[in-house]
Amino acid sequence: MSEKELEAVPDVDIDSGVFKYVYIRVYQDAGGDDTNEKDIVRGYNFAEYHSDVYDKTESELTATGLDSECLGGGRIEHKPDKKYIKVYGYSMGFGKANHEKAVEILKTKYPDYKIVWSDEGY
Repeated sequence: MSEKELEAVPDVDIDSGVFKYVYIRVYQDAGGDDTNEKDIVRGYNFAEYHSDVYDKTESELTATGLDSECLGGGRIEHKPDKKYIKVYGYSMGFGKANHEKAVEILKTKYPDYKIVWSDEGY
């Protein structure tokens, strides 16, 4: 397996509105004890629980031969019309994601947005 599978995974896939998100580390076996990895952000309106977001993403990654782990979660408020994203809160099941790193990843897809984060709220 080449690094193409890992590189093909989008860094960000989020909906509009207010929804739960998870911060995921994706792994690819690079042979021996080595692995390649990248961190991604996923958030969807359909999800009642953070695990719903992770389960969807994990099944997609597994189908391409990649492994993953959820490093935490929270909520995202995404207003495309105002080019604004707020990252906040935490996941009861996965704990609080590193919102600061999540914002860095979101900025790769939304460089012209105002993106803020807070440890306040649920």
